[in-house]
Amino acid sequence: MSPKMRVASVLLLGTVLAGCASAPPTALEPAELPTAYSAPQLVGEMAKLKSEWWKTYSSTELTDLVGAAKTGNLDVAAAAARVQQAQAETGITASVLFPKIDLSANAKREGSKTPGTTFNTFGLGLGASYELDFWGLAQSNLRAARNSARASIYAEEVVSLTTDASVANTYFAVLALRERISIAKNNVDAARRILAVTKAKVTNGMASSLELAQQEALLAGQEAAVPALEEQEREMRYALALLLGRTPEGFDVKAASLNGLSPPTVEPGLPSALLERRPDVAQAEATLLAAHANLDAARAAFLPAIGLSGNGGYASTAIKDLISPSNLAWDIGASLLQTVFDGGELSSRRDFALAQEKEMIVDYRKAVLSALADVETALGSSASLTEQERHTLDQVTSS
Repeated sequence: MSPKMRVASVLLLGTVLAGCASAPPTALEPAELPTAYSAPQLVGEMAKLKSEWWKTYSSTELTDLVGAAKTGNLDVAAAAARVQQAQAETGITASVLFPKIDLSANAKREGSKTPGTTFNTFGLGLGASYELDFWGLAQSNLRAARNSARASIYAEEVVSLTTDASVANTYFAVLALRERISIAKNNVDAARRILAVTKAKVTNGMASSLELAQQEALLAGQEAAVPALEEQEREMRYALALLLGRTPEGFDVKAASLNGLSPPTVEPGLPSALLERRPDVAQAEATLLAAHANLDAARAAFLPAIGLSGNGGYASTAIKDLISPSNLAWDIGASLLQTVFDGGELSSRRDFALAQEKEMIVDYRKAVLSALADVETALGSSASLTEQERHTLDQVTSS
């Protein structure tokens, strides 16, 4: 191989390598993940996590409410619109990789006072321009846009899952408050019966006026608890209506208590499997990849831009002779643009992209650690509340 060919090969290899994307940073090593959860877990048969987990509660009404929220929730609708925006942004970014072709036509009538002549001019032209993505700038911007679109899809899943959980939690809160209202009203009835007995005892001299006043105060306290619980129940129903994208007026749920619900015992699985299921972790990862692609684009912006252009068309003073070989004119050209001085704009943009990438690395690690903490907290709460329920039932039996 001649020296000139070797030099050309080295330059070509350098150009190809410059246009390649750099490897994204490693935000979390596999060894950093725990092998198992440490929180106490329930003993007994556990079920696999299902995508439609709310159906395992055996409540037709809850299933209907979650289904209504999937189509009517305003946050879900807004998240879906953001996905469409991100996909459109990807299309805009991808368009830079294709040449731009313009068709133009014009007609003018011109004249001058001296020598007092007027004439017509007609033109028809076709122009094309294309900027070579020699250094991978456009490809990096496209990768950033695509990963941002992926992040918006995962964000929509996060909103959807959060909405499902909020609907279920709010529905359970409504039913729990209705049970508490029922218990409070029963307490009021019991306090009134005891008050009637106390009044009879006072009349017959078997109880003092102090005991009567104490029972009246107890009754008033029991009665005061009912309106507060009823207000909480109304507010929860209004919140549930909002989650479904409905007006609170006239909205109601049929069930009166938590009886009949069968909460499942879910198997937590492995911490590594959790990261594959959590859309918030996937969103953080996609956002990190988008930030790294932006950094690649900021680096590629330091290199010269190479453009190609071509134009062709016809020009004539008579429209009938416009499309004629003698009236054809064309030109082709190439351009190279290299920024010499910009007051530090390009270097500042690169530093900004690098700082953004560092932030996304931290956010990704935080998303992973938060996901693990959420599961640990849920496992511990489930075991603790189950134990608390057992002791409370024993207390009720003894009472």
